[in-house]
Amino acid sequence: MLAILGLLTSFLSFLKFFAGGVCRSNVQLPGKVVVITGANTGIGKETARELARRGARVYIACRDVLKGESAASEIRADTKNSQVLVRKLDLSDTKSIRAFAEGFLAEEKQLHILINNAGVMMCPYSKTADGFETHLGVNHLGHFLLTHLLLERLKESTPARVVNLSSVAHHVGKIHFHDLQGEKRYSRGFAYCHSKLANMLFTRELAKRLQGTGVTTYAVHPGVVSSELVRHSFLLCLLWRIFSPFVKSAREGAQTSLHCALAEGLEPLSGKYFSDCKRAWVSPRARDNKTAERLWNVSCELLGIQWD
Repeated sequence: MLAILGLLTSFLSFLKFFAGGVCRSNVQLPGKVVVITGANTGIGKETARELARRGARVYIACRDVLKGESAASEIRADTKNSQVLVRKLDLSDTKSIRAFAEGFLAEEKQLHILINNAGVMMCPYSKTADGFETHLGVNHLGHFLLTHLLLERLKESTPARVVNLSSVAHHVGKIHFHDLQGEKRYSRGFAYCHSKLANMLFTRELAKRLQGTGVTTYAVHPGVVSSELVRHSFLLCLLWRIFSPFVKSAREGAQTSLHCALAEGLEPLSGKYFSDCKRAWVSPRARDNKTAERLWNVSCELLGIQWD
């Protein structure tokens, strides 16, 4: 046991040492509009804080509105930016996603940055309000639908960007079209990995379809971060507590999202994957164009939408 802990300590120290990516962009955002999902806590909250500090009008889109209001109040006080707003968004319910989009589009005539940040991890088998397996439904399908509903506003506000939070865990993921919902065989750890691969494939296919529109998109691995994402796993919560000195803070974890939202000259890299504020290696499965296209079509079928 001591040997295993020693190896884990060494590994996390290695990750922490090489987790020095910092967003170097000095871009300011007065007049710009940003939507960040799950920005009431963790990486999303720190991303919202920095974008508000740069003068953006920031929408915190989250399920827990009270927690969102608390985060917004803190960010407004810290940044002296009163334009930090909270709106209800439950990614596990397509009715909530549509209601958020309808309200936002009625309220705002522009959208410059969409950061699909929210997510779930290691959930026991469960289904969303629409009957989707929870990891697939929240991490992939929820953001897929949200992006679809907001895309025209992004196109009207170019240059605009979509940032999708994925994970290095995508390397372990597979897209099992014969069992996409995990009804035949389910592992909550692998379900998370599969959903992160879906994020990668969505980013790749979205970039292809957005060529020439002025909207670009990027996938992000934030790093091993101390956040509420691991709340469904007692073991991970324990390990994160024990090894907290070797795990990124939420502020450190937000740096690559900020880099992909702000850095100048990233347009030629639309569809690519970033870690520690630089382009990172992608698994062969995440580079499979046929799988990306098929997943896009299946996602549209599941959601009952047409997205050509």
